[in-house]
Amino acid sequence: MFSEWEKALARRLQDDIPLVGQPFQEIGAAEGRTEEEVRAFIDRLLLQGAMRRFGAVVRHREVGYTHNALVVWSVPAERVEEAGGYLAARREVTHCYERTPPFLGRYNLFSMVHRREEDLAALVGRLARDMKIEGYLILKSEEELKKTSKEYFA
Repeated sequence: MFSEWEKALARRLQDDIPLVGQPFQEIGAAEGRTEEEVRAFIDRLLLQGAMRRFGAVVRHREVGYTHNALVVWSVPAERVEEAGGYLAARREVTHCYERTPPFLGRYNLFSMVHRREEDLAALVGRLARDMKIEGYLILKSEEELKKTSKEYFA
């Protein structure tokens, strides 16, 4: 059960985090709490499993990444961890996950790739050569849809 101040804090945390040097201090001050209380609340939600993750949602086009694509890879099952680790370590890749069952029966590793320059195909080709993976599809983003999270304390 959540107290009223915890519900108010949760509502604030569901919204955009202020782009300031100490955002949790600012959020806490708005709720009459300290930065430490805000951080402790977030930690408790994570530890209890009430919140799975706490992270930023980047609007890629607004920060200059105008060329974006979902790249789906056909990776042998015994190499998924290796290939996923390689992709996840790349600056151009923001998401990388295994998909089961595989898309179209063969594409089992998904990654989101972002570039400022248009040449996504050349980048993906280099990634494929580095990983020694031949099967992949580049699915370019035509538009960016509104990104929202579920609100639990509206």
